[in-house]
Amino acid sequence: MGILKDVTIGQYVARDSLIHRLDPRTKLISLSVLVVAVFVADALSFHLILVVYIGIAVLLSKLPVLLVLKNIRPFLWLMVLTLGLHGLFTTEGTLIFSIAWLNVTSEGLTRGLFFSYRLAVLISSTALLMLTTSPMDLIDALEHLLRPLRKVGVPVHELAMMTGIALRFIPALVDEADRLRKAQLARGADFGGGIVRKTRNLLPLVVPLFLSSFRRADRLAVAMEARCYRGGEERTNFRELGFRRADGLALAVVFLVTLVGLLLNTLELTV
Repeated sequence: MGILKDVTIGQYVARDSLIHRLDPRTKLISLSVLVVAVFVADALSFHLILVVYIGIAVLLSKLPVLLVLKNIRPFLWLMVLTLGLHGLFTTEGTLIFSIAWLNVTSEGLTRGLFFSYRLAVLISSTALLMLTTSPMDLIDALEHLLRPLRKVGVPVHELAMMTGIALRFIPALVDEADRLRKAQLARGADFGGGIVRKTRNLLPLVVPLFLSSFRRADRLAVAMEARCYRGGEERTNFRELGFRRADGLALAVVFLVTLVGLLLNTLELTV
């Protein structure tokens, strides 16, 4: 459970930086565009440019690089699984070695490493967004971007509110899980052993964690009802969002990087 401490989703680290001062809509749009480009473009030159771009963004945010990168650790098992599946079940390429009826090829390992890299970029970019944007700003940005869907009956405000509440609950649940784990260890619980034993020993931890989550949700619902919360009906914002020159420049850079990536990908396919 200690590995959950590496997850910073929902945690906001206040800094006086250029990235923090950007409009949250700018950051959401930038992340969406880059994620699409990462999974569409295959050109190696583009991904080198993308890594440099993300590195510069981290430096501009004035956040420790390790704080952003440590979010990858809880998903290492997924990357290893991706690498293994591609390495064992891809038949193209040069045969490296064979295990029974499974053949490991150079093309399979290359694809596995590439898809693992894509996951790492997705995780680190999302972590950078969360660390530099407060949950309330994310709620406002999401509501503004989805506002046109209100015309077709989509409850945009309620969806944005639920997303924000979920993000705010993640750090609280991580802390609660760590507190419960320490309490169980003090009572003689053992969370070691094999996978089956670990899964069985987690039951005394999962049940109180779920009960605590339900109590938190119930208290929050009562508090919102006591304050006469009525969703998005004629509600105003304490702080209105507004694009500035820095936001326009940031979006221009993102679209330029994406365009370069698509052009490089097209040229690579043509050659």
